[in-house]
Amino acid sequence: MKLPQPLIHGRLVSRYKRFFADLVLDDGREITAHCPNPGAMLGVKAPGQGAWVSWSDDPKRKLAYTLQMVEQGDALVGINTLLPNRLVAEALAEDLIPELSGYATIRPEVKFAEASRVDFLLTHPDRPPCWLEVKNCHFSRTPGLAEFPDCKAERSTRHLGDLAAQVAHGDRAVVLFVVQREDCDAFQACADLDPAFARGLDAAAKAGVEVLVYDCAMGMETVRVARRIAWRGSVAGN
Repeated sequence: MKLPQPLIHGRLVSRYKRFFADLVLDDGREITAHCPNPGAMLGVKAPGQGAWVSWSDDPKRKLAYTLQMVEQGDALVGINTLLPNRLVAEALAEDLIPELSGYATIRPEVKFAEASRVDFLLTHPDRPPCWLEVKNCHFSRTPGLAEFPDCKAERSTRHLGDLAAQVAHGDRAVVLFVVQREDCDAFQACADLDPAFARGLDAAAKAGVEVLVYDCAMGMETVRVARRIAWRGSVAGN
C-alpha cells in the first residue's frame, strides 16, 4: 500500500499520553505528531531515534503530522497499528498470501463470539469459512527475532479463545501476525511480558488455530506484506 507522501525525517524527543510524539525534524523544526499506536512501543520510542512522519493539510485534523516509522538500528520499523489490516486486505485481494487464497468473499469486521469482531471472514461455497484475526507486531529485542506482545494483551488473548471456539464448531481459524519490519526471520510469543498470551497462543494452536507470521517490505513510498517467517512458540515461561 502507498504511504502518505512526502515522508519527513526527524528524531524522537518523547512519546507520551499514548497518542502524542514530539520530534525535531532534520530542518530544525520542533513538532508534535499523532502517534497511531496505543501500545507500549518498546524499542521504538527512545529519545534520539530516527523517525519518519507524514504530513496532512486537512484543516479538520488537530495534528498535521503522523508518526509512521522509527529506525531501530539498521531496521525501518512501522509503528502505525492501523496499517496491518489494510495491508492484509490488499494482500488478500491480490492473492499474495498462499495459505489464505481461493476464497470467494472477504468480509472485514464481522461480529463473532460473545463480544468480539474478527478482522476478516473468508468464505467459499465449497469449504468451511475461515475466521482471520490480524495482529500488529513491531517488537524485537534479539537480532532476527520478532516478538508479540510488548505489553499485556488481554484482548488479544481473548481473541485466541474465540478463534479456538470456531475451530471446535468445524470452521477454520487463523491468527496472522504482521511484522512491520524486514530484519526478522522468526517470531515468538513473548511469555516474559505476557505469559497468559503465550499460553493462550500455544493452546489455540493445539486446538487447531493456524498461526501465520508474515513480515513486510518497508519502503519510503510503499509498505506491503512480503514473506512468511517461522513461528517458534513462546519465548519462555509457558
